[in-house]
Amino acid sequence: MNIQWYPGHMTKAKRAMKEDIKLVDLIIELVDARVPLSSRNPDIDELGRQKARLILLNKADLAGEKGNDAWISFFESQGIQAVKVDSRSRAGLKQIQAAVAEACREKIERNRKRGILNRPVRAMVVGIPNVGKSTFINSYAGKASARTGNKPGVTKGSQWIRLNKTLELLDTPGILWPRFESREVGLHLAFIGSINDEILDREELAAELIKLLSQRYPEVLPGRYGKEVQGGTHMTEAVAALEGIARVRGCVLKGNEYDLKKAANLLLDDYRSGRLGRITLEFPQGAGSVKEERETCQ
Repeated sequence: MNIQWYPGHMTKAKRAMKEDIKLVDLIIELVDARVPLSSRNPDIDELGRQKARLILLNKADLAGEKGNDAWISFFESQGIQAVKVDSRSRAGLKQIQAAVAEACREKIERNRKRGILNRPVRAMVVGIPNVGKSTFINSYAGKASARTGNKPGVTKGSQWIRLNKTLELLDTPGILWPRFESREVGLHLAFIGSINDEILDREELAAELIKLLSQRYPEVLPGRYGKEVQGGTHMTEAVAALEGIARVRGCVLKGNEYDLKKAANLLLDDYRSGRLGRITLEFPQGAGSVKEERETCQ
């Protein structure tokens, strides 16, 4: 399964971002804590080369704690401030103001020496679709300042939000990049819902997720759906597991045929919502392994 998705409106959004980035002091990039590397748009590094950076590992509640800590250490070793957050519950948001001040410390100090005091930091909030930018802004601002939705592409245009005297945010649409560098990246983005589901074969996608979970978190599927759903790393085994989920959860069509589409939707929704447990799908090189995360799965 090779996934590519780059709708035309993203080209326009990238052009607008290229212009808007001239107006900001800081880029706040949200990534999905379950796949922090796959959910980073490489175009952002190119566009923001001269800007201070802050990375927020959003949806940290859906990823394992050891994975979260490993990624925080990784980004900080690259000279990038990083904070793990859960925008929905507001966990970690109190750390952001200090992280912004640290990321922009040199800029703030230069302004102070020039006699420019109390100038708010202007930050651009960026990230791929469905990574939670608007939910973050709404939670951080304490009101519905930005549109939210559970489908990629809800935020169509840029908008400024003044949070307080020290920080202004520019919300931007979620954009991907023209071609994913690997099959794995495309799958990761599809698993977390950053690819439009309407262009995907969700049964095949669910089977790919079963293969991955069976390899890295073999206890998850039987723990959620029963011992008879064991999974496997081959496609035939994954389809059999999907049939098992359909059987256990009553996803049956007329004639007692299994409704694999419904079972696939159920599995993907369970993963995306965290009902399968806290699962990190990728780690920084040399920073632990998936096996060390297994004790965090519920």
